Amino acid sequence: MRALLMLNDKSRRGARDGDVVCRTLAQIGIDCERDASQADGVRAVIAAGGDGTVISTAPLALDRGLPLGIVPLGTFNDLARTLGVPSDVEEACRAILAGRTRTIDLGLVNGHYFVNEASIGLTARIARRQTPEVKQRLGFVGVAGTAIQGLAQAKPFHVTVEHDGVAEAFRTLQLTVANSGRFGGIVERADASLDDGWLDLYSLEVSSWLEAFKVAKKIAAHDPSSGDGLRTRRSKRFTVRARRPHHITTDGEPAGMTPATFEIVPRALAVFVP
Repeated sequence: MRALLMLNDKSRRGARDGDVVCRTLAQIGIDCERDASQADGVRAVIAAGGDGTVISTAPLALDRGLPLGIVPLGTFNDLARTLGVPSDVEEACRAILAGRTRTIDLGLVNGHYFVNEASIGLTARIARRQTPEVKQRLGFVGVAGTAIQGLAQAKPFHVTVEHDGVAEAFRTLQLTVANSGRFGGIVERADASLDDGWLDLYSLEVSSWLEAFKVAKKIAAHDPSSGDGLRTRRSKRFTVRARRPHHITTDGEPAGMTPATFEIVPRALAVFVP
């Protein structure tokens, strides 16, 4: 089997385990090409890195009509965890060789695909602070530190969200449009999946530590219902407008500014699963 390998060697694990990935793939019989311009005739595309690497690699797989393999080397690896892809390099590589695939939905905003989620507000601000250099040098400690900085500077902003013929105007600290039932390393929703044909919108609307604690309890209980500082909606398409432009991130990567329309692309991508 011949595959195009996209390896994020700037990530912490990528720098450490990149050679292991290449060696392991070769040992089990997967011949890898690292140059996309020389990858004619490959039968798969492999992303070795975190969720950002996966989503930046997905368009290559889509353009070529090929399945995507994942070797998780990131901080959270939300997609790999959702799909049950092993964190062990050799086991992940063998799952690709086995050839079993699952076809999943993708989200799309401003021409950027997302697998897990797209965000505006607090986590978008945090993601811009979590540069590859911070992640590589400090790992989870660096991620936690930038999150605390972002929380300390968080301010609510006005948005209007249109969906299914309804327009809702409100103030929020954080707006997330999720394709997956698992994202951010902490959020899990049992009634959402990567192939259900829906997007889920979450708005964080808290003004005190008590309300923030209530939301934290809801998240811990995997409770997606609206109330206690959390607004949730489900649709195939959301249009978001704000009083001033706000940055958008898709799976932690920059994806333009508001206003923007988020939409589902059903059953778009085949991915290797155990």
